[in-house]
Amino acid sequence: MENLELQKKANEVRKGIVTAVHSAKAGHPGGSLSAADIYTYLYFEEMNIDPGNPAMEDRDRFVLSKGHTAPGLYSALANRGFFPVEDLTTLRKLGSYLQGHPDMKHIPGVDMSSGSLGQGISAAVGMALGAKMKGKDFRVYTLLGDGELEEGQVWEASMFAGHRKLDNLTVIVDNNGLQIDGKIDDVCSPYPIDKKFEAFNFHVINVDAHDFDALRAAFKEARETKGMPTAIVAHSLKGKGVSFMEGSVDWHGKAPNDEQYATAMADLERIGEELCQK
Repeated sequence: MENLELQKKANEVRKGIVTAVHSAKAGHPGGSLSAADIYTYLYFEEMNIDPGNPAMEDRDRFVLSKGHTAPGLYSALANRGFFPVEDLTTLRKLGSYLQGHPDMKHIPGVDMSSGSLGQGISAAVGMALGAKMKGKDFRVYTLLGDGELEEGQVWEASMFAGHRKLDNLTVIVDNNGLQIDGKIDDVCSPYPIDKKFEAFNFHVINVDAHDFDALRAAFKEARETKGMPTAIVAHSLKGKGVSFMEGSVDWHGKAPNDEQYATAMADLERIGEELCQK
């Protein structure tokens, strides 16, 4: 898919995020929006998946380790055809299959239930090891928040992955610099992120999370790296695409009211119109 089409898809994913969180009157828009381009590239370009057969045995696997940004994953899955886009408005509502965190038992396309920070990467490492043991060639991807790196379990899993040379594993860090309580380097700095992963025997790539050429090159490099897992440190902007959410920790975990929703959607409509004129 050409970059322009990916940009358009990512903008639709962002609309879905804002719509879902507004409808639920709860959720996590900031980190969902910062990762929207990553979700888009994974689901529309990178991964071997089939919306018509979500349980395809040889599919690539994705684990959303920062499970609270489920609105971003759900919007990507819906726009990719795993379930109707209209269902995004049922987020977190009683009886809806779209829960506040990913649920592998009820949501098509979700490979692992997640939300307890630090645990998703461990599940992804297990999937990657299982593929090696069974002689399968599918790849495993997991997305972590940069604040999540403060969890010790992340580094236990990374140590194991590096030791086992799991070159079928790609760890992506959404490095937007903000977590629920403020700047990550004020709360409990995980920096330097790249050097830490290198110390655990990862191949590390730093990339602009909002540049599809850069993402394409990074994932290609990850696929071609042998003998060690890859960590992609994706430098992003929290709240990307919505003017009043960009770079603001306030929008880590709250929903826009009706007026804010209208402003946010106007921002995204304007971006969409600009993309259509290119």
